[in-house]
Amino acid sequence: MSFAKEASRAIRSTFVLWVIGAIIYPFVMIAFGQIIFPSQANGSLIKNAQGQVLGSSLIGQPFNSDRYFNSRPSTTSYSTADPKKDDAKVLQTGVSGASNLAPSNSALIERIKGKDDPDPSKRVEGDLNRLKTAGVQQPTADLVYTSGSSLDPHITPAAATAQIARVAKARGLQPQDLETLISQNTDSRFLGLFGEPGVNVLKLNLALDALKSAS
Repeated sequence: MSFAKEASRAIRSTFVLWVIGAIIYPFVMIAFGQIIFPSQANGSLIKNAQGQVLGSSLIGQPFNSDRYFNSRPSTTSYSTADPKKDDAKVLQTGVSGASNLAPSNSALIERIKGKDDPDPSKRVEGDLNRLKTAGVQQPTADLVYTSGSSLDPHITPAAATAQIARVAKARGLQPQDLETLISQNTDSRFLGLFGEPGVNVLKLNLALDALKSAS
């Protein structure tokens, strides 16, 4: 067989494989996702009754008010900081990621101070004091330490339960009502085997607002 025929066959094979791998396969997967898993394929977005996007069930948001269940701390403030006004350097690790500081590193608990916050303090100790002042006497680890991605949308059921007294007092609700909300917004283990149960904070707080409105 001549070199020209071999080269022609190689070119045709490469082109066919390129069409299959670069065009057909991606579009088939896009169509499959949009038909079978439309919510997940489009970012697992959570919308209100007016169709406005409130967030994603996969990405955490900062909640610090006593009227809401607080989120897990984030080294990047869940990437909500303005890069042009990032005095606290919360975006120094990028849009996601942990601080990568070892437990023995004192900087792990030190809060980087902004220009408008001259008083020395420590982030972890400050959060512990704030939580205890708010009535959370036994803060769980996920209410004090960040996750690996700093975008975790979940807290543990124990972390949510520890905040019931504070939220109930701030909103004038019965603790048992909040216990029900936590149970309803707790995601079980994947396939019943992998991971641990977690409470989606955004979904929980939206349900909390709906409960307050209904009452």
